[in-house]
Amino acid sequence: MSILGLAVTLGLLITVHELGHFWVARRVGVKVLRFSVGFGKPIWLRRLGADRTEFVVAALPLGGYVRMLDEREGEVPEAERERAFNRQSVGARIAVVVAGPAANFLFAIVAYAIMFGIGVSGLRPLVDDPAVGSVAAEAGFRGGDEILAVAGDGVRTWSEAALALLNHGLDEGGAQVLVRDGQGREQERRLRLQSLDGAAGGPLEAAGLRPWSPAIPAVIDRLRDGGPGARAGLRPGDRVLSADGQAIPDWRTWADYVRARPEVAIRAVVLREGHELPLTVVPDRQQAEDGAIGLIGAYARVPEDLQRDLTVTVRHGPVGALVAGVERTWSMSVFTLRMLGRMLVGQASLQNLSGPITIAQFAGQTASAGLTSFLAFLALISISLGVLNLLPVPVLDGGHLLYYLIEAVRGSPLSEAVQAAGQRIGLAILLMLMGLAFFNDISRLLGS
Repeated sequence: MSILGLAVTLGLLITVHELGHFWVARRVGVKVLRFSVGFGKPIWLRRLGADRTEFVVAALPLGGYVRMLDEREGEVPEAERERAFNRQSVGARIAVVVAGPAANFLFAIVAYAIMFGIGVSGLRPLVDDPAVGSVAAEAGFRGGDEILAVAGDGVRTWSEAALALLNHGLDEGGAQVLVRDGQGREQERRLRLQSLDGAAGGPLEAAGLRPWSPAIPAVIDRLRDGGPGARAGLRPGDRVLSADGQAIPDWRTWADYVRARPEVAIRAVVLREGHELPLTVVPDRQQAEDGAIGLIGAYARVPEDLQRDLTVTVRHGPVGALVAGVERTWSMSVFTLRMLGRMLVGQASLQNLSGPITIAQFAGQTASAGLTSFLAFLALISISLGVLNLLPVPVLDGGHLLYYLIEAVRGSPLSEAVQAAGQRIGLAILLMLMGLAFFNDISRLLGS
């Protein structure tokens, strides 16, 4: 599932990005020679259209490109010189370059709009009891508090609240949070997360802020087909009584016990139809932000009245969904850019940088979780591609954009020597970032 999810994610989003370049290039009159998804040797090639443009799927699926007619890259027939990219106005070239990232942002808006149109179910932003002495406790948070707004923006689900808290709480002044306490009173609190960036589990977990989780019996509601729990013989309705001789009073205790034991055999005793039954289950190893965890593919049975109290569904009509899609794309773009800036100046951990292995894992997880989860993941990766490509680094779209803006200001392009030097520097930066991303992926995979 991870491999399939990665293939769909990268294939779709690279195609969207390159389609942006391709479509605008054609609109401004540039001849496109090749449209490639992937680099290296073509494994599929077709020539289509009046220009016999080559449409290619290449062997290395970590990017793509649109090759346009350009006098700097070879001889151009006299009759076609006006269709060469380098002959276009600065404005036209800027439009072609910006079109790729713009397509990624547009895709994210559409994906989020579909997601909000279908309806997004999430946890209500209720706060669990923070640990004594934690940052959240010192800020005044108490169990049962419901987060209503962060920095003046209303939130309706825990995921919305978490994003807003991370977006504002890492600032020096922290995040101003409006909550409704257990007695129904609205109060403002300030949460500062700056000192917790890079902490295991993330800043919110380190601050002691996590969603409210009431004690519910350790009763299994359903199991993932073919998962460790199903293979071990667990069934819906089983109540877990003990694990390795340790009593299991509620679901959280059971979940924490399993998470802490990836690929370790657990001798459990369950109650089934009035009889105690011993079973041995070996959790799968899954990589998370704070290291390897164990999962068995079992889901808790939550009483219906409690489930209604804990969850909320956010759904919009067509116009509202589109507006919500624009707002979510904007907030995620700003958050991504802020995190990149914090990493650049050393205020955020470089461990936040992820590569294709982590993307593959999350692609598989979200695809398994359902359409809305996968749409949210696709939108997030598309936004990341858009933001990264706009960075003013030569070899990226943002580097070319910088060259053209300089040309527009000074009235003439930079010399080829300067541009070539910039390309070499940009390539070195890009290789270092890719190396760091792969290193982080492997470190997470090994559980270090």
